[in-house]
Amino acid sequence: MRPSDPWGRLKVLKNRHNGSYTWQVIAGSATLGLVVATGAVLAAGPWDNGQRKAERALAVTADRTGGAHHGRPTPDDPRPAPSAPPVLPALGTTTHDAPQDPAALRDTLAPLIGVPALGTEVAASVVDTATGKQLYGHGADTALTPASTVKIATTTAALSVLGPDHRIATTAALSPDSRTLTLVGGGDPTLSRAALRAMATEAAEALREEDGTSVRLTYDTSRYTGPVLHPISPNENIAPVTALMVNEGRLDDTDRGTAERSEDPAGDAARAFAAQLKKAGVKVTGAPREARPADKARTVATHHSAPLSALVERTLTNSDNDIAEALARQTAIAKGESASFAGARRAVTNELKKLRVPVAGAHLADGSGLDREDRVTPALLTALLARAADPDRPGLRPVLTGLPVAGFSGTLDARYEKSSGGTGLIRAKTGTLRGVNSLAGTVVDPRGRLLAFAFLASGTESAPDAEAALDALATALAGPAG
Repeated sequence: MRPSDPWGRLKVLKNRHNGSYTWQVIAGSATLGLVVATGAVLAAGPWDNGQRKAERALAVTADRTGGAHHGRPTPDDPRPAPSAPPVLPALGTTTHDAPQDPAALRDTLAPLIGVPALGTEVAASVVDTATGKQLYGHGADTALTPASTVKIATTTAALSVLGPDHRIATTAALSPDSRTLTLVGGGDPTLSRAALRAMATEAAEALREEDGTSVRLTYDTSRYTGPVLHPISPNENIAPVTALMVNEGRLDDTDRGTAERSEDPAGDAARAFAAQLKKAGVKVTGAPREARPADKARTVATHHSAPLSALVERTLTNSDNDIAEALARQTAIAKGESASFAGARRAVTNELKKLRVPVAGAHLADGSGLDREDRVTPALLTALLARAADPDRPGLRPVLTGLPVAGFSGTLDARYEKSSGGTGLIRAKTGTLRGVNSLAGTVVDPRGRLLAFAFLASGTESAPDAEAALDALATALAGPAG
């Protein structure tokens, strides 16, 4: 990897929808943290509090996580995704020296990596993103259960294959005789009731043009294959994985965190669409049934998801399992694999190999990190973060802008005291399963260099104690240079 521009650019951009002004980071490798290092960071959007505790029903907790609303930018809106956290202060003067001395870094981290709170096995990697050089390794090539930090691999692969502007389409197809309308799921778990209402209005207009007043309604979920239930299901952290659902199959009005989930999200979506059709003046005969569109059916209504960049940010900031699994399947479809857990595993793994990151020992059993069969190495996670910081790969930047900000947003909102040395400087993806805790992200060191880090711990007995120990490791990276 060639050395990156350590500064990047900071721009103020006007929001085309409401006339307000939004701060946007156009990032070189170090800028994401540097702008934070000189002042306060504020979160953009309704970020949640706490961290998802994803595990079987016995271990599910009440912590709030999930997705945040993102607007739908027009095609000429700036990149990366418009929800990147704004930064208010002006940049100060920073000197970029040589990388830290690995020996000094070892001395700094040694007393922190071996604390009992990190359980029976700990692995770590710290990389200078500008050079790709590993500055610190402690079992860096040891594959451990990553929990939700595996979402870094899922989102990187999806962006690499599909690009940040990709949108997932949900359509309605009308049969040639105008008697059957099929709601076709494209795999967008963020499909909303408002979107169904707009699609119903479009479909009703098309029917009126054909002098139609009634239809039979069917729905198509064939875009996905294989098991619908995640291995940990039923679980309040994830809905059945299907190509058609509304609001992640939630049975309440939340858009994040744990929630009771529908056992039949596709059927519920079809029934909700039927209700909207009736409000639009279309008579729906009989109950919706599952079927593919008729031959030569024509599309009469379409809804596109938010761009992939925004979906990636929502996935990482709030540790959204439903979107993560959808992105893994979208990657599988794009690479010609079956849109199943197995197909997604092959597709994501093969794309990571294409990115020339160390996949030895990796096993990506799912896209969300809920499956305990997942295995990754710290070296893989830091390599992916370095790829996302590479100025030659701007399409991967949402992996960095989506990482929660310590003490301010997403799953790091309630971690790091406001007086902590890492507050605002650290951006990291959290991971928590029973007995497993992890943290992987970026931090700007005192020399002005962007470091990528990954700390994986297994056999932990207390999640709060393990989280505090992980936070101390990341904060140490932002401390005095060796």
